[in-house]
Amino acid sequence: MQAIWKGAISFGMVTIPIKVFSATEEKDISFRQVHVADGGRIRYKRICSIDGEEVPYSDIGKGYEMPDGRMIVLEPDDFADLPLTSKKVIDVLEFVPADQVDPLYLGKSYYLQADGGPGAKPYVLLRDALEGSELYALVKVALRSRESLGLLRTVDNILILQVMLWPDEVRDASFAAPPEDVEIRSQEKAMASSYIDTLRGEFDPEQYHDEYRTALEKVVEAKAAGVPLPEADEEETETAEVVDLVAALRASVEAAKARRAEAAPAKKAPAKKTAEPKKAAAKKTAAKKTAKKAAKKSA
Repeated sequence: MQAIWKGAISFGMVTIPIKVFSATEEKDISFRQVHVADGGRIRYKRICSIDGEEVPYSDIGKGYEMPDGRMIVLEPDDFADLPLTSKKVIDVLEFVPADQVDPLYLGKSYYLQADGGPGAKPYVLLRDALEGSELYALVKVALRSRESLGLLRTVDNILILQVMLWPDEVRDASFAAPPEDVEIRSQEKAMASSYIDTLRGEFDPEQYHDEYRTALEKVVEAKAAGVPLPEADEEETETAEVVDLVAALRASVEAAKARRAEAAPAKKAPAKKTAEPKKAAAKKTAAKKTAKKAAKKSA
């Protein structure tokens, strides 16, 4: 795996040289734009709006359009010479309680690796100091042509950099709030809580998968093989307006309990298998004890 960034964590007077690696990757089926009639690829040309000529990638730069319409062309040196202390340093600003961080601010995650032998000890020191503290290190970092706030936290003995949005990048949510005069009865709230308790479980993302991507892959495979497309299992859904929330939630609780009851035997099966050898071993031990007692009596 190739590092996307090299620099250091500035932890007080301690400097930790690190490499940064993307921690996630989005898996999706990619498509090409094609001509429906013959399947030919659609290609785009980079045409200059002034001279009408096609422009090679080597001649394409970055421009910023001013309010008056002027275009300011920026050179690579303009970005390299920015007066930022965070260009090659992840600067620890303060340590904040983990439960105060709204997930709305969280962005992409990155793995941090100690760069070289001397960086291992301060890396482990910071990792162990954060582990179990219920604190995140709030940092500033310039990554991928922009400066961001970020959080340092630990996952599986690794330091993780979680890039954050700036406050002005989070939109005001007041427009989405429901009317203030909506009243919820105590029975409705109790049934909603009951439904939540019925579906309460441990976070285990491994038990879920992308069904849309799987179904799309089957469609592509069927078309490539020239066989009929797979039939979809359609589920009947209620589209009528729900008037009695308590009745609807009660039905939801019963349905959830039924689904969990169906899934329970499959999860408990391995435990039964491991229990059988223990029972057999217990029987053998008891048989040996009985045999020993009988031997002593006969003696």
